[in-house]
Amino acid sequence: MLLELQDVTLKYGRIEALHGISLQVEEGEIVALIGANGAGKTSTMRAVSGLNPLASGKIVFNGEDISTLRADLRVIKGICQSPEGRGVFPGMTVRENLDMGAYTRRDSAGIAADLERVFGLFPRLLERAKQAAGTLSGGEQQMLAVGRALMSRPKLLLLDEPSMGLAPMIIQQIFDIITEINQQGTTVLLVEQNAQQALSRAHRGYVLETGAIVKAGTGQDLLTDPAVKEAYLGVA
Repeated sequence: MLLELQDVTLKYGRIEALHGISLQVEEGEIVALIGANGAGKTSTMRAVSGLNPLASGKIVFNGEDISTLRADLRVIKGICQSPEGRGVFPGMTVRENLDMGAYTRRDSAGIAADLERVFGLFPRLLERAKQAAGTLSGGEQQMLAVGRALMSRPKLLLLDEPSMGLAPMIIQQIFDIITEINQQGTTVLLVEQNAQQALSRAHRGYVLETGAIVKAGTGQDLLTDPAVKEAYLGVA
């Protein structure tokens, strides 16, 4: 088991955002978290990445309890996130943003190989390498955010709403690349409001409602579940 959340509770002040959730991610999987706004999807990602402390419960990564480990040390362990809203460094160039993704690494040959891999996945970034990230289109910024996360060579890639605000053609391209990244050996935990795209790509999925997991199953099982179809796929 690569990642396991055991009865995780997370609070913002007095407000409990996650109510004892448990989930698992096997090495090599794409696992999707779907749910409405406010369901707790981003809070789950913040718990895994270490950006918010747990109120209770446990997070185990690669056999190690990381529940109290700092966020930067989780990156070194192999967890890296492409955050909601992209979060690129707008005043830095595309290449500088990618270099920031490798800030924990010292293996120059490996960094160069991963830079070539990112440019292979996202040829547009190579074309824009010297351009300020803040001048990129929304789709290009999303590509850069994912590419920057890959530069840390993660064992687990956290993707938070990668399709948000993008045109349908770009959304399709982003999900094709997510599938390719996974096929190249990177495990993916994906938070996404586009349930159709997420579940059709995912090996397994979880449905979150108001901070609790209410359904779990394979991606295909959830795609055909009547309640999921009505609530998240726009099919009655």
